[in-house]
Amino acid sequence: MEARPMRCDLVDLKLFIHIIETQSITAGAGKSHLSLASASARIKGMEETLGTALLERHRRGTVPTPAGRTLAHHAQAVLHQLEVMNGELGNHASGSRCRIRLLCNTAALTEHLPDLLSHFLLRHPQLDLDIEERSSYQIVESLTRRQSELGLLADHTAFNALESRPFRTDRLVVIAAKHSPFFVGRKVIQFEELLTEPFVGLTSTNALQQHLEEKAKQAGKWLALRVRVATLDAICSLVTQGIGIAIVPEATYRRSQLRKRLSMVRLQDTWATRLLYLCTYCFDALSPYAAELAKHILARSDLDVPENESER
Repeated sequence: MEARPMRCDLVDLKLFIHIIETQSITAGAGKSHLSLASASARIKGMEETLGTALLERHRRGTVPTPAGRTLAHHAQAVLHQLEVMNGELGNHASGSRCRIRLLCNTAALTEHLPDLLSHFLLRHPQLDLDIEERSSYQIVESLTRRQSELGLLADHTAFNALESRPFRTDRLVVIAAKHSPFFVGRKVIQFEELLTEPFVGLTSTNALQQHLEEKAKQAGKWLALRVRVATLDAICSLVTQGIGIAIVPEATYRRSQLRKRLSMVRLQDTWATRLLYLCTYCFDALSPYAAELAKHILARSDLDVPENESER
């Protein structure tokens, strides 16, 4: 059977995304500044063109069919690319030329990127960066939907169809106040052994904190969090005072000015040693400045990986 050509405009795509976001044709129509009758007619027209239903109505709202989910995926990519195009053309008109969105996990954001990106930005005053912290899973989802161009994430997450290049090794370690009896004679320790101890942690929205809490949940336990703080430096400060133990990237411990007042033990769990990868939907399809940023990041990799193993 010959596939039917899809005929829709940007209004149709935006309407469809709004309906899925609100789980309501009425609310989606309102968000798109359309009457309910006009919105319904547009959805019906798309369904008739494709020859398949795009939406299903349930008690709890309107949800996409499998075909609708496919349409939503591509609609988000199209609308994002249009937004990027308009933004970049607007920047040309105003004198600035480009803005790149880079997503990264906690370790990449706090320990690996600051110095690296400062050099790049100083060389490119016409370039702006939006850097956002996300969990590795959220980064994969955003890149797959073409909502961002580049992401730095750990290899414990499936990259699916994304292209990837190895960047750096990231190890998680346990820190405690100097001479903590819990660490006496220990060079490595299992994560589950720590779950009876009080923790100093990051905020509940932090990507690393969510990762650790998920690992505790998988072990059938919870992290005993005495306090949550916003930064890794604040964690180190509280740990030196004996408030609790903490799990941080080894790079955090190495650079901490409080290191002499801390004890460090490496986690023995395999997931605690991660490889950070730079990922994108397609390296060859990156915008010129994004491609240059990717090259700059990868040139500062600490990994010696054979060329035929550089992609996962």
